[in-house]
Order: sequence, then C-alpha cells, then structure tokens
Amino acid sequence: MPEPDLNLLIALDVLLADGSVAGAARRLGLSPSAMSRTLSRLREATGDPLLVRAGRAMVLTPHAQALRQRTQNAVQEARAVLRPSSVQPDFSTLQRTFTIRANDGFVEAFGASLIAAATAAAPRVCLRFVPKLEKTAAYLRDGSADLEIGVLGEMGPEVRVQALFRDRFVGVVRPGHPLATQREVTAEQYTAFGHVVATRRGRARGPVDEALAASGLERTIVAVVPSFPAALAVARASDLIALVPASLLGNQSEQHELPASTAAFVAMHAFELPVRTGEITISQMWHPRVEVDPVHRWLRQLARTVCHERRGDDRAALATATGSPTTPRSL
Repeated sequence: MPEPDLNLLIALDVLLADGSVAGAARRLGLSPSAMSRTLSRLREATGDPLLVRAGRAMVLTPHAQALRQRTQNAVQEARAVLRPSSVQPDFSTLQRTFTIRANDGFVEAFGASLIAAATAAAPRVCLRFVPKLEKTAAYLRDGSADLEIGVLGEMGPEVRVQALFRDRFVGVVRPGHPLATQREVTAEQYTAFGHVVATRRGRARGPVDEALAASGLERTIVAVVPSFPAALAVARASDLIALVPASLLGNQSEQHELPASTAAFVAMHAFELPVRTGEITISQMWHPRVEVDPVHRWLRQLARTVCHERRGDDRAALATATGSPTTPRSL
C-alpha cells in the first residue's frame, strides 16, 4: 500500500478547525483552488466528504467532527517530535546506567571523584566502568558504551572528541630506594636499575627508550604488567622503577598520605624523567547519536569538570613531590 501523505494532516487540521475552504487557504498561504484540490485528496484518503454545503456555508460531517480532536492531537504531537527538546531531566529521580570505557589508571585517579559528583546530583545513576582493551569505535557505535576516555586512536570520522587534560610520564620508586633521595635523577642513574613496564598490547618499549637511545643508553626491562596500578604495586615491593602517568599519582607521593583504599600507592616517590618525552592528551569520546541528549551532555560536562579540578590540585602536589614546578597548560 502507498504511504499516506502526512502533509495532508496539517491541511485537514486547518480545514476542520476553520470549517471553510477559503479560510483554510488563507491560513496555509494557498490559493482557494489549491485548497479545493487538497480537500479532494483528503476526501479520497478518508472516504468521507468531510465538509459539505449548508446554504452559503459549509459544515463538518459527523466523521469530520469525530476526527477533529484526533487530528489536532496528531499534528501537535508531530510538531513536538520535530522541535528541539526543552525538557530538562529531573536528576533527583533519574535512573540510568552509563557504561564508560576507560583504563585502570583513569579509574584509579578519577573514578571516585566522578562517581561522587554524579551521585551527588543523581543518586540513582550508576557509572559502570569497563576495561578498554582495544581502541575501537565499535562500542560507541552499537551503544554498548556511552563514553570512552583515553588517548585518541582510530575512532572513525563521526566520533565526537573533547580533550579533558594533558598528562606526562614520571618515574616512581619505593621509599628507601637509592633514587628516592636524589633531587634530580640522571639518565645514567635511571638506566642503572631494572624497570617494570605497563602495557596491554605487549609493546614494552616506547618514547622513553627512543630518547635514551639517542644518548647511547638503554634501560633494562625485567617485568611487563597489564596496567599502571600493577606497575606501581611491583615497584613498591622491589627496586624496580615504574613508568606511570603523573595523573595516576596526583598527591599520592612520598610527602602526601594516601587513602587506605589505594594501599599499592602508599609512600611512593615520584621523580621527573631524565629524558624528554611528549605529553599525552586524555580525551573523552562519544557517538553523535547522543550529542544533544541532555543527560549525556551532563555526564560529559561532569567528567570535564572533575578532571580539571583534580588536575589543578594534582599539579601542585606532584611539583612538590618531584621538586620541579609545573605550569598548567590550557586544553
């Protein structure tokens, strides 16, 4: 069956409300003859005359009378569908689970703050963090993930991206380690000890090794673990040096006590690397399908705010821990 012309609904609504072909034509900006042809099409579509002569005026048929309110409701609902949403969510009663793909380091550094901020505004919201084992847009595209947080990879041209903060890598050793007393660690001292490296894809060597090689040096990697928190735990119980993002430490340094829940980080000593490596940008990514969803927009703004606030506090604390001032950079 051919699809009905839904434009006829608007004409029918005006005709039934006005009760006049000439009056409906004026309201719709049509000529009387064009409105008469539209009425003919409506009569054919509904199988009813709709408007009939009664002396010099026209009156609605019983079927037209029955359609009048239904037609008005249908037109109003259609217009509401095609109008930008103005309804603001009630966060006090909102029940929704957001799935966020992020690595363990982000969850360790920012998870608690983000959860606290979310539940303060929306007590019934649940943030479900899942591991990010690969960089792919598939989870955002099929809706199984609402948000992805990390370093931008090949995510596809349609994926929306917003920078959250810039990060850098630092060296970390246990308290009492020979390097823990050094105000500045040299490249020779750095390569004199074994190293534990965190990687999910098995690539143990990277920019640090390239920078060391330019000086004719090489570090000895004796352990590879799947996450930065695991690297910290290994370094805490050995003389190995861990390489971790500065955001993972924050104020979790030798001079600043940690929450009991992060025992693996307690009393660690952080230091600036003796070689220069580029900063990394941590971003949040989402599918355009949820671009204008007010609840999703609220979550994105919350993540950005939490990261900015935490990074502002963490920069000063890490500068104290490493003995080197850091200058915040705008994103």
